[in-house]
Amino acid sequence: MATIVLTAAARDQASELPAAIRARIYRAVERLVAWPNVSGAKPLRGRLVGQYRLRTGDYRIQFHVAGETVYVQRIGHRDRFYD
Repeated sequence: MATIVLTAAARDQASELPAAIRARIYRAVERLVAWPNVSGAKPLRGRLVGQYRLRTGDYRIQFHVAGETVYVQRIGHRDRFYD
C-alpha cells in the first residue's frame, strides 16, 4: 500500500474543476494506493522521464513515485497537459 500526497499545485488544479470531474479525479487518485498494481498508469518519456500519468476521461493525473509514496504533481485536461 502506497501513501498518496497531492502537491499544492495539484490541489489547486483539482479545485478549479467542476464537481463531477473532481470526484472522478479523486476516485482515480485513490486507485494509486495500490501502486504498482494500478491499471492504466503509463510512464512518460522525454523531459518527463521518471513521471507517470493516469488517464480518466479527458483528464490526466501526473505523478511520480518515491519509495512507498506517490506524489501527485499535476491534474489537468489533456489539451494543455503536456505543455
